[in-house]
Amino acid sequence: MITIEDFKKVDIAVGKILSAEKIPDTDKLLKLSVDLGEELPRQIISGITSYFPDCSVLVGRKCMFVANLEPRTIRGLESNGMLFAVSDSENFSLLEPSDNISVGARAK
Repeated sequence: MITIEDFKKVDIAVGKILSAEKIPDTDKLLKLSVDLGEELPRQIISGITSYFPDCSVLVGRKCMFVANLEPRTIRGLESNGMLFAVSDSENFSLLEPSDNISVGARAK
């Protein structure tokens, strides 16, 4: 369990995926360029290739991201955030806001 104060520390933001490409020599990893309403897009590495064999279908989609994770190097690439997704034994879903929510909007 975490406290509400701990949860308030998580910066959840709407981002738009600008590009998505499979990272060579990996089975799961995609390199995403994401607009979070900041000056420059962020690079986010995500292990979702098996759900999106044609990763081009992700381009243009708005999804929810954790924006304040400490950067992490994965396979030599820096990841600056985390994509929110959910799954069970049979299904996978990205967490996507309504179309009318702006890029960069933050959870309150």
